[in-house]
Amino acid sequence: MLSNGGEKRKEAAHTRTVLLFWFLFINVVAYLVMSDDKKRAKQRRERVPEKTLFLLAAIGGALGVLLAMNTKRHKTKHLSFRIGVPLLLLLNAVLYGYFLI
Repeated sequence: MLSNGGEKRKEAAHTRTVLLFWFLFINVVAYLVMSDDKKRAKQRRERVPEKTLFLLAAIGGALGVLLAMNTKRHKTKHLSFRIGVPLLLLLNAVLYGYFLI
């Protein structure tokens, strides 16, 4: 039987694992959605709403959005994205750091 301290460490390790999985998952999704939007823009097809892209960034996928912005050269002329996504990345970093440490 685990002591109370052992149970808390086990629970903390589980929380870190879930958060790391979420971090990877949401950033891959954000990158893929942003990349797909760039492809749709080139093909003049229906686009992904900007609020969806910001929502993905806000819920933890700011790194994926930022990487796609720079690698795909997408939304880089929009001031709201040039300022908003890095700020959301900073917020993501603070929150991930708080919950992982």
